[in-house]
Amino acid sequence: MTAEREVWREALGVVLATSAYGISFGALAVAAGLDVWQTCVLSLLMFTGGSQFAFVGVLTAGGLAALPSAIASAALLGVRNVAYGMRMSPIVGGGPLRRAAAAHFTIDESTAVAISQTMPRLRQLGFWVTGIGIFVGWNITTLIGALVGDVLGDPKTWGLDAAAAAAFLALLWPRLQQRQAIAVGVAAAVVAAALTPFLMPGLPVLIAAFVAIVVGWFNWMGRAPGKTNATDARDAGTEPA
Repeated sequence: MTAEREVWREALGVVLATSAYGISFGALAVAAGLDVWQTCVLSLLMFTGGSQFAFVGVLTAGGLAALPSAIASAALLGVRNVAYGMRMSPIVGGGPLRRAAAAHFTIDESTAVAISQTMPRLRQLGFWVTGIGIFVGWNITTLIGALVGDVLGDPKTWGLDAAAAAAFLALLWPRLQQRQAIAVGVAAAVVAAALTPFLMPGLPVLIAAFVAIVVGWFNWMGRAPGKTNATDARDAGTEPA
């Protein structure tokens, strides 16, 4: 198998797995009170799964009154794409129009597939195939989910009122591999749970996100006891030869 075909296979596997979440999002968005066309436009324009699930989750909890908090929560989660863009800019290359087009497809999956390749042309191939493939698949499955959700009726009958939180937890869980990530998650969850009975929907999420940033910034649990700087450099593969 050629290197290009291997990249295609890897990218399409990610496309199929990720696009399936669009059905859940479409059903949840309709359950939160959005129309089918509003749900589809949201996927077309926002196109970042975590932010979309956060948006409908806050909207479900607080209705239209929580719309500003829902927008703020989604925007806060979308900030990570700025870091992805900085990493992908030299890989994508080209002029302003090419970079502007690439910005819309710069998501977790397209970045991961691209940087896992060893050659520049394979990185570009992985990025574009994954990004465009998920964009098409995600919007198709969003429409399917929205149509299905519109038929189902009351979301509580089918348990869809809790599905946004469950789906977001499913996206988060694989990332909890290190003590620092666990500490960030626990701190944010405790703060959000404690504030939820007293604040309007959406605000506890924003405050918990600020707490997560503080805990993550200081990296209090990121360094294992007894590790030296030389050991850290060797583990990261950056120690000079």
